[in-house]
Amino acid sequence: MSENAAAKESAIERFRALTTQIKSYEELLGVVYWDMRTGAPRKGIAQRSEAVGALSSEMFRLSTSSEMGELLDALSEPGAQDGLTAIDRKLIQETRKDYERNLKIPPELYREYVVLTSQAETAWEEAKAKSDFQGFLPYLKQIVDYNRRFIELWGVKGTPYDTLLDMYEPGTTTAELDRLFGELRKRLVPLAEEIAKRGDKPDTSFLQGKFDKEAQKRFSLYTLGQMGYDFEAGRLDESVHPFATGLSTGDVRITTRYLEDDLTSALFGTIHECGHALYEQNVDPALNGTPLCGGTSMGIHESQSRLWENMVGRSRGFWRRYLPELKKEFPAQLEGVDADAFYRGSNVVEPSLIRIEADELTYNIHIMIRYEIEKMLFNENLDPERLEEAWNAKYKEALGIEPSNAGEGVLQDVHWSGGMFGYFPSYSLGNMYAAQIIHTAEKEMPSLADDIEAGRLLPLKQWLTEKVYRHGKMLEPGEIIERITGEPLQSTYLCDYLEKKYKEIYRLG
Repeated sequence: MSENAAAKESAIERFRALTTQIKSYEELLGVVYWDMRTGAPRKGIAQRSEAVGALSSEMFRLSTSSEMGELLDALSEPGAQDGLTAIDRKLIQETRKDYERNLKIPPELYREYVVLTSQAETAWEEAKAKSDFQGFLPYLKQIVDYNRRFIELWGVKGTPYDTLLDMYEPGTTTAELDRLFGELRKRLVPLAEEIAKRGDKPDTSFLQGKFDKEAQKRFSLYTLGQMGYDFEAGRLDESVHPFATGLSTGDVRITTRYLEDDLTSALFGTIHECGHALYEQNVDPALNGTPLCGGTSMGIHESQSRLWENMVGRSRGFWRRYLPELKKEFPAQLEGVDADAFYRGSNVVEPSLIRIEADELTYNIHIMIRYEIEKMLFNENLDPERLEEAWNAKYKEALGIEPSNAGEGVLQDVHWSGGMFGYFPSYSLGNMYAAQIIHTAEKEMPSLADDIEAGRLLPLKQWLTEKVYRHGKMLEPGEIIERITGEPLQSTYLCDYLEKKYKEIYRLG
């Protein structure tokens, strides 16, 4: 072996070992975060946050170390990647991007921020329960301030908010989102207005009442099994805000929220989180232990949760198969309710305050409100003190309703407590990706509707594994959607899907 070949082999081996070590720390942090949000003792949160800060700092130090920089430089020289696998080449590309981004943040500033957001998520839970925006405001002010400082250090991409968007959906800009959201608004707002005037609202009375939490849990576990969730590689727990945590393909945990007076919260929340989990559990095992083992973007990730929750879980065919199973858990509450009534009732359109419980049609309006507020925060320097005021005004303007308290308003989402500014647009992007993907799936799988009605959900899971899941982060979002559908992301598929569905439900001409 030549001296150059030996040096290259040594560099790639050291690089793999370093990225594996960082990924191992990330997995441990994932376990800690999961524990903090599913039942860690409140009195231990302050010390746990310090521990999170220490481990995160070590991970950050390794990712920005001189060793990492030297290895990336060596592996980026002409000819250095000849003979390397596609995984190694992609890993070098993604690691360099993170390295150059993280190198601009002082380590102590990073550690302070991690500790702050760890504490803030617990403070948010308590503030939400009390509808106490003022109690959470000191944390929120600091988190916004840190993000503004990070943007300055990273460098503005177009607009300050574009810099944050790029973290969750690479390449996405406010200009692109303004266009896509404008197209959605143009077609979906008139549809919502037409439905409101119709007055032919489906019966939803059977969805209210008392629904035993243990019975809800049994049905949630049953549904997860039907969808192909691997219980030997995951678990279901309860949390204030449902979420999924992918630690590795062999450990993907999800949570849901059971409300005794609302059957649909856990029902569709569980399916939603399972969509995320199926993605993470079915990434190519060759990517395990690398930063490539996960979803390629939050938009693509949300496309899978929204596809399973809405296009499968809220379909008429799904309830023709699974309503009898749900009736076994709630025979009295669902007596006399047939599949068509359940389908129409669980797809009712009406303005609501809570995003995660919104119908498919108005859901995107909830996202647009958050998008507009986040733009105000970072492009117009909105004072966080005015967030509740801005939030209530936006809801009044867009949906004609106004929160009576912060718990059902500005405090309803966990995202800002974790500093996740720029994430919310991923949900609407996910809706658009999902509609475009399912349109192709229906063409390539002519029996898909029949399969769902018969409870054969695994063929769709297998199709999505081949088209989306197995690739992990090997492909960019644009590559994924173009490979599947033959064209870039379009808003028209979502609009067509929603118009067809809701005109039929509400019997519009």
